[in-house]
Amino acid sequence: MRRLILFDIDGTLAAGGPAKRAFRSAMLATFGTAGSIETHSFSGKTDPQIARELLTASGFDDADIEAGFPRLWDGYVAELKHRIVHDPMRLLPGVGDLIRACEEEPQLALGLVTGNIARGARVKLGSVGLTGRFSVGAYGSDHEERRQLPGFALARASEVWGVRFRGENVVVVGDTPRDVECGKHHGTKTVAVATGHFLSGQLEATGADAVFDDFSEVGAVLDVLLT
Repeated sequence: MRRLILFDIDGTLAAGGPAKRAFRSAMLATFGTAGSIETHSFSGKTDPQIARELLTASGFDDADIEAGFPRLWDGYVAELKHRIVHDPMRLLPGVGDLIRACEEEPQLALGLVTGNIARGARVKLGSVGLTGRFSVGAYGSDHEERRQLPGFALARASEVWGVRFRGENVVVVGDTPRDVECGKHHGTKTVAVATGHFLSGQLEATGADAVFDDFSEVGAVLDVLLT
C-alpha cells in the first residue's frame, strides 16, 4: 500500500517571496485596510483565517468579509504573479533532493496540506520549480480551519490512487505547531522541520513524531517517512 506524504509549503518547502506584500496590497484595494498585518502572525494559518482575523480586528463583520473575499483572492493572486517574477521564493535546504528521493520510492505518494488558497499555492510552487510534483492537495480555499484540511487531501488521494489512506499510512510534514496539530487531529504521523518561525525545541513540545532542523540529511528524513 502507498504511504501518503502531505507537505506544507511556506517555511517547509520554500521561503521568501512577495506573498505578504501581495496580500497587503490586495487587502488595501478590497477593504481599504490591511489591519495590523505587519505584526500579525501568519504561521500555520489559512489565508482566509488570516484575512478574517485582520478584518475582524478592524471592525468588519462576517457578512462584509465574505462579500469581499472573491475580489480579495483575485487581487492577491494577480499581485503575487506580478511580484514573484522579480522576487521569487527559494527552496529550503535539502527540499529538492528530498522530493526527488520520495518520487523514486514507489510506495510513496506526494501531496500538499497548506493554508494557501489553491491558486496562490500554484504560483508559489511554480516559483521554485515544483509545479506538478504533488498529485493532490488540500488548501485554505477548501476550508478556513487548518485542522480540517487533511481530510480533503485524503479524499482526493483515494480518488487518484484508488487507495483508502488510513492515518497510519499518512505523514503530515510542516514547520509549525498547527501543522502537527492538524495531522494529529486525523490520526496521521507528523514530521516537523525548524525552517520556519519555530525552533526545534518548540516543535518537539508539540509531540511530533520526528523533528528536523532542516532536510539536508535526506536519507534520515526519508527513513522516517518510510517507517
